[in-house]
Amino acid sequence: MRAVDAALAARIEGGAATLCHAWVLTRADGAVLGFTDHDRDLMVAGVTCKAASGWSAGAAEGEAGFSPGLAAAVGALDDAAITAADIEAGLYDGAEVVCRRVDWSAPDLFVELWRARVARLAWTGGAFTAELEGPAAGLERVAGRAYARNCDATLGDGRCGVDLAAHPGASCDRRWATCREVFSNAANFRGFPSLPGEDFVTLYPAEGEANDGGRR
Repeated sequence: MRAVDAALAARIEGGAATLCHAWVLTRADGAVLGFTDHDRDLMVAGVTCKAASGWSAGAAEGEAGFSPGLAAAVGALDDAAITAADIEAGLYDGAEVVCRRVDWSAPDLFVELWRARVARLAWTGGAFTAELEGPAAGLERVAGRAYARNCDATLGDGRCGVDLAAHPGASCDRRWATCREVFSNAANFRGFPSLPGEDFVTLYPAEGEANDGGRR
């Protein structure tokens, strides 16, 4: 449950027309940028939030409920502080974004609505678009390895070890036979080709059959 100042709660419940949104973006290098959908700049929690920044409150509220793993496009950024060079350099990767509901007539009155991480910030057609991941996104990340017949490495990566220069344009279907016969890379195969299939759990001894484990 959010702790909301009594004065702000009264204004929200009363349908005050002085409410807006403010977003604060904090990069990994410590740089802090603020934005608001109000028509003038606001000082919120010690950060100057600039107006006319292009952030979309509707998209933020509609998408940022954040079911696990959801990456939401929150809006376009056209602020001069955000340059294409900085985006291409990855300076916004992993940046934290905090969204607050603010009373612009008294900016000290605000409540945090949500916080998220920048999964990607792209520059397209002269505008900047942020895609955010909510706190629950981490619940869908794979931890450890899954036991499967096929390889879970990517062709040419450190776990695979195949020299892509020696196989230009090659692709891999992650099967044991392909790894062994096409790439001669059986030693680095990252799957379990002898793993019993799912149908194994339904097998049972039957009279007249050779129940010697050969069907595994």
